[in-house]
Amino acid sequence: MEIIQFVLIGPIMEIIDFPIFFAEVVIGGFMTGVMYSLVALGFVLIFKASGVFNFAQGVLALFAALTLVGLMTGTIPVTHAQVPLLALPVWIAIIGTIAVMVGLAYLIEFVVLRPLVNQDPIIMFMSTIGLAFVLEGVGDIIWGSEVKALDVGIPSGMFEWQGIQFQEFEIVAAGIAALLVAVLALFFQYTRVGRALRAVADDHQAALSVGIPLKTIWVIVWSVAGIVALVAGVMWGSKSGVQFSLSLIALKALPVLILGGFTSVPGAIVGGLIIGIGEKVAEVYWGPLVNGAIENWFAYIVALIFLLFRPQGLFGEKIIERV
Repeated sequence: MEIIQFVLIGPIMEIIDFPIFFAEVVIGGFMTGVMYSLVALGFVLIFKASGVFNFAQGVLALFAALTLVGLMTGTIPVTHAQVPLLALPVWIAIIGTIAVMVGLAYLIEFVVLRPLVNQDPIIMFMSTIGLAFVLEGVGDIIWGSEVKALDVGIPSGMFEWQGIQFQEFEIVAAGIAALLVAVLALFFQYTRVGRALRAVADDHQAALSVGIPLKTIWVIVWSVAGIVALVAGVMWGSKSGVQFSLSLIALKALPVLILGGFTSVPGAIVGGLIIGIGEKVAEVYWGPLVNGAIENWFAYIVALIFLLFRPQGLFGEKIIERV
């Protein structure tokens, strides 16, 4: 009984006694959850179009952020020399980075996806692992491996409301994530391309037989996933600098997808918020009981529980196979 009181009642009393601090912890977790959600969105897009978990999505975010920094600083590829006269304004650099990600989508479709049409999902998955290592190495060669600062003009000040401290950066990130979710949900539900994407995910060969251009669909979805990766890379890069550890956020996005469902765009957002807020609250209120570091493994424990009781996730479709 004393242990239960210490583990459960103690943190609850802290929350009641210090509600403003609890609110600030939740807001901090909300920000982290938004970041996870932006990465998870890219995974959902690829999974909807191919039925394969794209292990390279985290590296796509890194590559997009590296390209943006390189264009903004006037960095000459491979030489890593910075020429101020070649530096581009933020919006032109963003447009240039989008063009690079679309070109990369064409290259991925031609080199990686086209030869693997109608192959087993595990083969497609392994190809994305190889793609991740290739992109990471290419990014290192072209732009260098040092940590790079990224400033695209997102405000980073603080303001107070009802005694609670808010970061302007958090508000902007949340607004961008909400806008992306709305646009992508409408895209998949009400456009011909969105319906074609779902058909391609169900059966490559059947989609080809009814005239759906598989090559075009894959280029579109990888282009959109690249743009989403750019947004995620900008957010993470603005927060902690553009560095190669950015590619590891793919591992944290996996529990988000398990919670939200691999085929649900809104689920990616909800799952990200659950993981982000949950791990922050657990670290602050239960971390001292186990010497900290709950934040590192909390997401995977929650994902394991979901796999046991609801493997399709909160918003995923339950798969029924008839034999």
